[in-house]
Amino acid sequence: MEITLAERFATLGHPVRLDVLRLLIRRHPDLLPAGEIAAVLALKPNTLSAYLADLLQSGLITRTRSGTSLRYGADLAGINAMTAALWIDCCLGRPDLCPPTSIMDNFGDIPMTPDRQYRVLFICTGNSARSIFAESILRKIAGDRFAVFSAGTKPQSELNPLAVKMLQSKGYDIDSLRSKNVAEFQGPDAPAFDFVFTVCDRAANEACPPWPGQPMSAHWSTPDPVKATGTEAERMLAFQHAYGMLRNRIAAFAALPLDALDRISLQHALDDIARNQESAT
Repeated sequence: MEITLAERFATLGHPVRLDVLRLLIRRHPDLLPAGEIAAVLALKPNTLSAYLADLLQSGLITRTRSGTSLRYGADLAGINAMTAALWIDCCLGRPDLCPPTSIMDNFGDIPMTPDRQYRVLFICTGNSARSIFAESILRKIAGDRFAVFSAGTKPQSELNPLAVKMLQSKGYDIDSLRSKNVAEFQGPDAPAFDFVFTVCDRAANEACPPWPGQPMSAHWSTPDPVKATGTEAERMLAFQHAYGMLRNRIAAFAALPLDALDRISLQHALDDIARNQESAT
């Protein structure tokens, strides 16, 4: 049965159903269990169940069985069909009203050239381990090709000592590293970024205002090594695992032919980096 544009808009007319969809888009390509969605949005399970059913019926989210549990994700094809129908049915294809002109003019496009330096920001909650790893790794792998930064939505006052110890053992320069608040990189005078990556789920769950210039973004979910328990050696294994996962992803990112990819192809490549690494672990 064909799903009409009016049905999809009616579904998204409820603010909490819209919040569910926004969360799943922010966490894409992750697939989330209902319990995690309910916890992030502070919803009762039976209330969320009704909202998920409405979004599924409208073709805006997907449901996949993983073992004994069900996981939900954004249905990018359904969302794309809705925006395409809006352009064709409501706007009659006028480029001055609907995509690609009115939206893409605001977002802009990244001028991809072989000799250009790209600005990259890695975001986590505490900015004490994972995003610090990512900042250090990309700076070392790619050199001057990228200007690399990291920040936290709720940064710690100091870097995690085990994260620092591990970076030192691998020969990284840690003198310039510090925990920073994401607010340092926001506001009218802040420099524009070309890429913004979240590397922890809590940071991706947060609804943040759009970044100026609408940089390319992706979520690379990485387990939190700070939560590891046991002996120092056991905890260091967790830090090594997070480091290895991020290094593989960042190496794949640095190898992308940025000047040869359009914006849509590049977004797919950034999402695939997360999927491929998950399947390898």
